[in-house]
Amino acid sequence: MNRFFNWIRSLFNRTMDRLEDPEMMLDQARRDMEVSLVANRERAVQAITQKNRLQGMLEEAKKKSAQLESQAATALKTGNRELATQFMREKMNHDASVTTLQESYDAAVQTVEQVKIAMKRQEEEVRKKTAEALAMKAQWKQAQIQNSISKALDGLTFENQFEGFGAAQEKIREAQSEAAARQEMLGTSLQGKMLAMEDQARDMEAETELEKLEARLGMRQQTTSAPASTVSVGVGGAPSLDAANEAVAKSEAERELEELERRLKGA
Repeated sequence: MNRFFNWIRSLFNRTMDRLEDPEMMLDQARRDMEVSLVANRERAVQAITQKNRLQGMLEEAKKKSAQLESQAATALKTGNRELATQFMREKMNHDASVTTLQESYDAAVQTVEQVKIAMKRQEEEVRKKTAEALAMKAQWKQAQIQNSISKALDGLTFENQFEGFGAAQEKIREAQSEAAARQEMLGTSLQGKMLAMEDQARDMEAETELEKLEARLGMRQQTTSAPASTVSVGVGGAPSLDAANEAVAKSEAERELEELERRLKGA
C-alpha cells in the first residue's frame, strides 16, 4: 500500500514539474492569447454585423420616407389633400425612426472602430508576446546547457590527481636529502676515508701506467727512479688495503691514547 501511495506521489510530483516547466508555461500562455484573440475577433465580427444591419435599416427607412414624400406630392398635384396629409403623417413616423436609427448607427460605427483598433493592438501584442516567448525559450535552453556544464565541471577531481604528483615529488625530495646525508656521513666516516685512500692509490697507479705508456710511445723520457711514496702497494702495484687500514687504525689509536693521557693528568 505504501508503495502505491509513493508511486502516486511521484507521479503527481512529476506532473507538477512538467506543468511548471517554462516551455510548457510559455506554450500555454501563447495558446491562451490565441484563444482570446479568436474570441475577440468573433465579437468584432458580431459588432460589425449589427452595424451593417443598422445601416440597412437606416437606408430602408430613409428610402421609405422619401417614397412617402413623393406620394404626398403626387396627391397634392391631383388635388387630393387629405391623402397627401396621410402620406405626410406616415412620413413623419418614418422620419422619427430614421432619427433613432441614425443615432444607433453612429454609435455602432464608433464602437466598431474602437473594436478594430483594439483588435489591431491585440494582434500586435500577440505577435510581440510570441517573439518574447521564443526568446525566453532560447534563454531557458541556454540556462539548462549552462547548468549541465556546471554540473559536469563540479564532478571533475583535478585536486586529488595533482595531490598524487605532489606526494611523489615530496618523497623524491626526501630520498634525495637522505642520500645526500648518507654521502656526507660516508665522507667523514672511517670507511669513507679508506675508500678515499683507495681512490688516491688507484689514481697514482693510473698515473704511473700513463707515464710508462708515454715512454713507450716516445712522448717523454722514462724516469729511472720512481718517486718515493708513503703509500704501500700490494701485489701488481695496487695499494695494500691492510696497510691503509693499519694506518687509519694507528691514527685513531693515537688520538684515543692522547685523550686518555689528558684525563689522567686532569685526575
